[in-house]
Amino acid sequence: MKRIIAIVAGGDSSEHDVSLRSAQGIYSFINKDLYECYIIEIKGLEWTVLMDDGEKIPVNKGDFSFEKEGNTIRPDFAYITIHGKPGENGILQGYFDLLRIPYSTSSVMVESLTFNKYFLNQFLKAFGIRIANSILIRQGKEYEWSDEEIVNQIGLPCFIKPSNDGSSFGVSKVYTKEQIRQAIAKSMKQDSQVMIESFINGREITCGCYKTKKESIVFPITEVVTSNEFFDYDAKYNGEVEEITPARISDKTAKRVKDLTSRIYDILGCEGIIRIDYILTGEKDNEDINLLEINTTPGMTATSFIPQQIKAAGLNIGNVLSNIIENKF
Repeated sequence: MKRIIAIVAGGDSSEHDVSLRSAQGIYSFINKDLYECYIIEIKGLEWTVLMDDGEKIPVNKGDFSFEKEGNTIRPDFAYITIHGKPGENGILQGYFDLLRIPYSTSSVMVESLTFNKYFLNQFLKAFGIRIANSILIRQGKEYEWSDEEIVNQIGLPCFIKPSNDGSSFGVSKVYTKEQIRQAIAKSMKQDSQVMIESFINGREITCGCYKTKKESIVFPITEVVTSNEFFDYDAKYNGEVEEITPARISDKTAKRVKDLTSRIYDILGCEGIIRIDYILTGEKDNEDINLLEINTTPGMTATSFIPQQIKAAGLNIGNVLSNIIENKF
Protein backbone atom coordinates (compact mmCIF):
# COMPACT_ATOMS: atom_id res chain seq x y z
CA MET A 1 0.00 0.00 0.00
CA LYS A 2 1.10 3.56 -0.70
CA ARG A 3 2.17 5.75 2.21
CA ILE A 4 -0.22 8.65 2.77
CA ILE A 5 1.60 11.98 2.73
CA ALA A 6 0.11 15.20 4.11
CA ILE A 7 1.73 18.32 2.66
CA VAL A 8 1.09 20.81 5.44
CA ALA A 9 0.94 24.43 4.30
CA GLY A 10 -0.47 27.87 5.04
CA GLY A 11 0.19 28.90 8.61
CA ASP A 12 -0.30 32.17 10.43
CA SER A 13 2.46 34.34 9.00
CA SER A 14 2.49 36.90 6.22
CA GLU A 15 3.77 34.16 3.90
CA HIS A 16 0.62 32.03 4.15
CA ASP A 17 -0.13 32.17 0.42
CA VAL A 18 3.52 31.66 -0.54
CA SER A 19 3.47 28.48 1.56
CA LEU A 20 0.47 27.21 -0.40
CA ARG A 21 2.45 27.71 -3.61
CA SER A 22 5.30 25.67 -2.11
CA ALA A 23 2.76 22.95 -1.27
CA GLN A 24 1.62 22.85 -4.88
CA GLY A 25 5.25 22.55 -5.93
CA ILE A 26 5.91 19.64 -3.57
CA TYR A 27 2.66 17.97 -4.66
CA SER A 28 3.82 18.14 -8.29
CA PHE A 29 7.30 16.82 -7.43
CA ILE A 30 6.33 13.81 -5.28
CA ASN A 31 6.20 10.42 -7.00
CA LYS A 32 2.48 9.51 -7.08
CA ASP A 33 3.35 5.89 -7.89
CA LEU A 34 4.81 5.64 -4.38
CA TYR A 35 2.66 8.03 -2.35
CA GLU A 36 -0.93 9.15 -1.94
CA CYS A 37 -0.71 12.91 -1.32
CA TYR A 38 -3.02 15.52 0.17
CA ILE A 39 -2.47 19.23 0.78
CA ILE A 40 -3.65 20.34 4.22
CA GLU A 41 -4.05 24.06 4.81
CA ILE A 42 -3.63 25.45 8.32
CA LYS A 43 -5.06 28.86 9.12
CA GLY A 44 -5.37 29.50 12.82
CA LEU A 45 -7.59 26.75 14.23
CA GLU A 46 -9.11 26.00 10.81
CA TRP A 47 -7.37 22.94 9.33
CA THR A 48 -8.72 21.65 6.02
CA VAL A 49 -7.77 19.21 3.28
CA LEU A 50 -7.76 20.91 -0.12
CA MET A 51 -9.25 18.42 -2.56
CA ASP A 52 -8.66 18.56 -6.32
CA ASP A 53 -12.32 19.39 -6.99
CA GLY A 54 -12.19 22.44 -4.70
CA GLU A 55 -13.88 20.74 -1.75
CA LYS A 56 -12.42 21.47 1.68
CA ILE A 57 -12.59 18.65 4.22
CA PRO A 58 -12.06 19.46 7.92
CA VAL A 59 -9.17 17.79 9.73
CA ASN A 60 -9.71 16.15 13.11
CA LYS A 61 -6.94 17.79 15.15
CA GLY A 62 -7.27 15.06 17.78
CA ASP A 63 -5.48 12.53 15.57
CA PHE A 64 -4.78 14.45 12.31
CA SER A 65 -7.32 12.39 10.36
CA PHE A 66 -10.10 13.30 7.92
CA GLU A 67 -13.08 11.61 6.31
CA LYS A 68 -13.12 10.91 2.58
CA GLU A 69 -15.93 9.03 0.87
CA GLY A 70 -16.91 7.34 4.11
CA ASN A 71 -13.36 6.30 4.98
CA THR A 72 -11.14 7.69 7.73
CA ILE A 73 -7.72 8.71 6.39
CA ARG A 74 -4.79 9.34 8.73
CA PRO A 75 -1.54 10.42 7.06
CA ASP A 76 1.62 8.38 7.63
CA PHE A 77 3.93 11.37 7.16
CA ALA A 78 3.73 15.16 7.28
CA TYR A 79 5.75 17.19 4.80
CA ILE A 80 5.78 20.60 6.50
CA THR A 81 6.15 23.53 4.12
CA ILE A 82 4.81 26.35 6.30
CA HIS A 83 7.04 29.44 6.12
CA GLY A 84 6.72 30.91 9.61
CA LYS A 85 4.37 30.04 12.47
CA PRO A 86 3.44 27.35 13.42
CA GLY A 87 5.48 25.16 11.07
CA GLU A 88 8.92 26.74 11.31
CA ASN A 89 9.11 27.46 15.05
CA GLY A 90 8.66 23.99 16.55
CA ILE A 91 4.99 24.18 17.51
CA LEU A 92 3.67 21.91 14.76
CA GLN A 93 6.61 19.55 15.25
CA GLY A 94 5.60 19.09 18.90
CA TYR A 95 2.05 18.28 17.81
CA PHE A 96 3.25 15.60 15.40
CA ASP A 97 5.63 14.18 18.03
CA LEU A 98 2.66 13.70 20.38
CA LEU A 99 0.76 11.87 17.63
CA ARG A 100 3.82 9.78 16.65
CA ILE A 101 3.59 11.03 13.06
CA PRO A 102 7.01 11.48 11.39
CA TYR A 103 7.66 14.75 9.57
CA SER A 104 10.08 16.34 7.11
CA THR A 105 11.76 18.99 9.24
CA SER A 106 14.13 19.20 12.18
CA SER A 107 13.04 18.65 15.79
CA VAL A 108 11.10 20.98 18.09
CA MET A 109 14.31 22.31 19.66
CA VAL A 110 16.11 22.93 16.37
CA GLU A 111 13.10 24.60 14.77
CA SER A 112 12.57 26.84 17.79
CA LEU A 113 16.23 27.86 17.89
CA THR A 114 16.61 28.53 14.17
CA PHE A 115 13.38 30.55 14.07
CA ASN A 116 14.75 33.06 16.58
CA LYS A 117 17.45 34.85 14.58
CA TYR A 118 19.08 36.51 17.59
CA PHE A 119 19.35 33.37 19.75
CA LEU A 120 20.56 31.30 16.79
CA ASN A 121 23.31 33.81 16.09
CA GLN A 122 24.50 33.82 19.69
CA PHE A 123 24.52 30.00 19.74
CA LEU A 124 26.51 29.62 16.52
CA LYS A 125 29.05 32.25 17.54
CA ALA A 126 30.29 29.76 20.14
CA PHE A 127 31.30 27.45 17.27
CA GLY A 128 33.31 30.13 15.48
CA ILE A 129 30.69 30.90 12.84
CA ARG A 130 31.02 34.47 11.54
CA ILE A 131 27.88 36.43 12.44
CA ALA A 132 27.00 40.12 12.19
CA ASN A 133 26.99 42.04 15.46
CA SER A 134 23.45 42.41 16.86
CA ILE A 135 21.33 43.40 19.85
CA LEU A 136 17.84 42.35 20.93
CA ILE A 137 14.99 44.75 21.74
CA ARG A 138 11.94 43.38 23.57
CA GLN A 139 8.46 44.85 23.51
CA GLY A 140 7.94 47.09 26.51
CA LYS A 141 11.66 47.75 26.73
CA GLU A 142 12.12 49.62 23.47
CA TYR A 143 14.16 52.36 25.15
CA GLU A 144 16.48 50.03 27.07
CA TRP A 145 18.98 51.03 24.37
CA SER A 146 19.14 54.69 23.39
CA ASP A 147 19.51 55.67 19.74
CA GLU A 148 23.09 56.75 20.45
CA GLU A 149 23.95 53.42 22.11
CA ILE A 150 22.46 51.49 19.19
CA VAL A 151 24.53 53.46 16.67
CA ASN A 152 27.72 53.08 18.76
CA GLN A 153 27.18 49.33 19.19
CA ILE A 154 25.85 48.38 15.74
CA GLY A 155 26.82 51.21 13.39
CA LEU A 156 25.00 52.61 10.37
CA PRO A 157 23.53 51.51 8.09
CA CYS A 158 21.97 48.60 9.97
CA PHE A 159 19.05 46.20 9.65
CA ILE A 160 16.11 46.20 12.03
CA LYS A 161 13.98 43.08 11.75
CA PRO A 162 11.60 40.81 13.68
CA SER A 163 13.65 38.22 15.55
CA ASN A 164 10.95 35.53 15.36
CA ASP A 165 9.64 35.66 11.83
CA GLY A 166 10.36 33.71 8.69
CA SER A 167 9.46 36.40 6.19
CA SER A 168 10.82 39.72 4.91
CA PHE A 169 7.93 41.72 6.34
CA GLY A 170 8.79 44.22 9.03
CA VAL A 171 12.43 44.49 7.90
CA SER A 172 14.06 47.90 7.45
CA LYS A 173 17.48 49.04 6.34
CA VAL A 174 18.23 52.09 8.48
CA TYR A 175 20.68 54.79 7.42
CA THR A 176 20.21 57.48 10.07
CA LYS A 177 19.66 57.66 13.82
CA GLU A 178 16.32 59.36 13.20
CA GLN A 179 14.95 56.28 11.39
CA ILE A 180 15.59 53.84 14.24
CA ARG A 181 12.38 54.23 16.28
CA GLN A 182 10.08 54.02 13.28
CA ALA A 183 11.85 50.87 12.11
CA ILE A 184 11.60 49.26 15.56
CA ALA A 185 7.86 50.03 15.65
CA LYS A 186 7.45 48.50 12.19
CA SER A 187 9.18 45.28 13.28
CA MET A 188 7.18 45.15 16.52
CA LYS A 189 4.02 44.78 14.42
CA GLN A 190 5.37 41.38 13.34
CA ASP A 191 6.99 40.19 16.57
CA SER A 192 7.51 41.17 20.20
CA GLN A 193 11.28 40.72 19.82
CA VAL A 194 13.28 42.85 17.40
CA MET A 195 16.87 42.29 16.30
CA ILE A 196 19.09 45.22 15.30
CA GLU A 197 21.94 43.90 13.17
CA SER A 198 25.07 45.39 11.64
CA PHE A 199 25.07 45.76 7.86
CA ILE A 200 27.54 43.55 5.99
CA ASN A 201 28.41 44.72 2.49
CA GLY A 202 29.24 41.82 0.20
CA ARG A 203 28.00 39.19 -2.22
CA GLU A 204 24.90 37.27 -1.11
CA ILE A 205 24.74 33.53 -1.71
CA THR A 206 22.58 30.66 -0.52
CA CYS A 207 23.27 26.93 -0.20
CA GLY A 208 20.90 24.01 0.40
CA CYS A 209 21.64 20.71 2.12
CA TYR A 210 19.96 17.53 3.31
CA LYS A 211 21.16 14.37 5.01
CA THR A 212 19.75 10.92 5.61
CA LYS A 213 21.05 7.82 7.33
CA LYS A 214 22.72 6.85 4.04
CA GLU A 215 23.89 10.06 2.40
CA SER A 216 24.91 13.68 2.85
CA ILE A 217 24.06 16.03 -0.02
CA VAL A 218 25.07 19.68 -0.31
CA PHE A 219 23.59 21.37 -3.36
CA PRO A 220 25.28 23.81 -5.76
CA ILE A 221 25.37 27.38 -4.47
CA THR A 222 23.10 30.14 -5.77
CA GLU A 223 24.23 33.76 -6.09
CA VAL A 224 21.52 36.31 -5.29
CA VAL A 225 21.71 39.65 -7.11
CA THR A 226 19.09 42.35 -6.55
CA SER A 227 18.96 46.09 -7.14
CA ASN A 228 16.64 46.43 -4.12
CA GLU A 229 17.97 47.69 -0.79
CA PHE A 230 18.07 44.08 0.39
CA PHE A 231 16.54 40.70 -0.45
CA ASP A 232 13.02 41.81 0.51
CA TYR A 233 9.58 40.42 -0.31
CA ASP A 234 9.52 41.90 -3.82
CA ALA A 235 12.97 40.49 -4.54
CA LYS A 236 11.90 37.09 -3.23
CA TYR A 237 8.51 36.73 -4.84
CA ASN A 238 7.97 39.42 -7.46
CA GLY A 239 10.95 38.69 -9.67
CA GLU A 240 13.07 41.67 -8.61
CA VAL A 241 16.19 39.51 -8.32
CA GLU A 242 18.68 37.59 -10.44
CA GLU A 243 19.43 34.08 -9.21
CA ILE A 244 22.59 32.48 -10.60
CA THR A 245 23.18 28.76 -10.02
CA PRO A 246 25.95 27.78 -9.68
CA ALA A 247 27.24 31.00 -8.12
CA ARG A 248 30.07 32.92 -9.81
CA ILE A 249 32.65 32.06 -7.16
CA SER A 250 35.84 30.02 -7.25
CA ASP A 251 35.84 26.28 -6.66
CA LYS A 252 37.86 26.91 -3.50
CA THR A 253 35.29 29.31 -2.08
CA ALA A 254 32.41 27.04 -3.14
CA LYS A 255 33.97 24.11 -1.29
CA ARG A 256 34.42 26.20 1.86
CA VAL A 257 30.78 27.32 1.73
CA LYS A 258 29.56 23.77 1.20
CA ASP A 259 31.74 22.44 4.02
CA LEU A 260 30.44 25.15 6.35
CA THR A 261 26.83 24.39 5.38
CA SER A 262 27.35 20.71 6.16
CA ARG A 263 29.05 21.59 9.46
CA ILE A 264 26.23 23.89 10.59
CA TYR A 265 23.69 21.19 9.66
CA ASP A 266 25.52 18.79 11.98
CA ILE A 267 26.10 21.31 14.79
CA LEU A 268 22.36 21.94 15.00
CA GLY A 269 21.30 18.37 14.31
CA CYS A 270 19.07 19.39 11.41
CA GLU A 271 16.81 17.04 9.46
CA GLY A 272 15.24 17.33 6.02
CA ILE A 273 16.19 20.09 3.60
CA ILE A 274 17.59 23.34 4.94
CA ARG A 275 18.96 26.39 3.13
CA ILE A 276 21.56 28.71 4.59
CA ASP A 277 22.05 32.30 3.39
CA TYR A 278 25.49 33.93 3.56
CA ILE A 279 27.31 37.14 2.68
CA LEU A 280 30.82 36.84 1.21
CA THR A 281 33.19 39.68 2.10
CA GLY A 282 36.88 40.41 1.69
CA GLU A 283 39.52 39.27 -0.77
CA LYS A 284 38.40 37.24 -3.78
CA ASP A 285 39.05 33.49 -3.45
CA ASN A 286 39.79 33.99 0.24
CA GLU A 287 36.49 35.53 1.30
CA ASP A 288 35.06 35.62 4.79
CA ILE A 289 31.80 33.63 4.94
CA ASN A 290 29.24 35.47 7.08
CA LEU A 291 26.06 33.64 8.04
CA LEU A 292 22.81 35.55 7.49
CA GLU A 293 19.98 33.14 8.16
CA ILE A 294 18.96 29.48 8.22
CA ASN A 295 15.74 28.41 6.48
CA THR A 296 14.41 25.07 7.72
CA THR A 297 11.30 25.05 5.50
CA PRO A 298 12.67 26.69 2.34
CA GLY A 299 10.46 27.62 -0.59
CA MET A 300 9.61 24.73 -2.92
CA THR A 301 7.92 26.26 -5.94
CA ALA A 302 9.35 25.32 -9.33
CA THR A 303 11.42 28.53 -9.36
CA SER A 304 12.54 28.49 -5.71
CA PHE A 305 16.22 28.19 -4.77
CA ILE A 306 16.13 24.54 -3.67
CA PRO A 307 14.51 23.13 -6.84
CA GLN A 308 16.99 25.22 -8.86
CA GLN A 309 19.91 23.78 -6.90
CA ILE A 310 18.63 20.21 -7.11
CA LYS A 311 18.34 20.57 -10.89
CA ALA A 312 21.85 22.07 -11.11
CA ALA A 313 23.16 19.09 -9.13
CA GLY A 314 21.71 16.74 -11.73
CA LEU A 315 19.37 15.17 -9.18
CA ASN A 316 15.72 14.22 -9.50
CA ILE A 317 13.64 16.24 -7.06
CA GLY A 318 11.08 13.46 -6.70
CA ASN A 319 13.84 11.10 -5.59
CA VAL A 320 15.15 13.69 -3.13
CA LEU A 321 11.72 14.02 -1.53
CA SER A 322 11.35 10.23 -1.41
CA ASN A 323 14.72 9.98 0.35
CA ILE A 324 13.60 12.50 2.98
CA ILE A 325 10.30 10.68 3.54
CA GLU A 326 11.74 7.18 3.68
CA ASN A 327 14.53 8.29 6.03
CA LYS A 328 11.88 8.57 8.80
CA PHE A 329 10.74 4.95 8.50
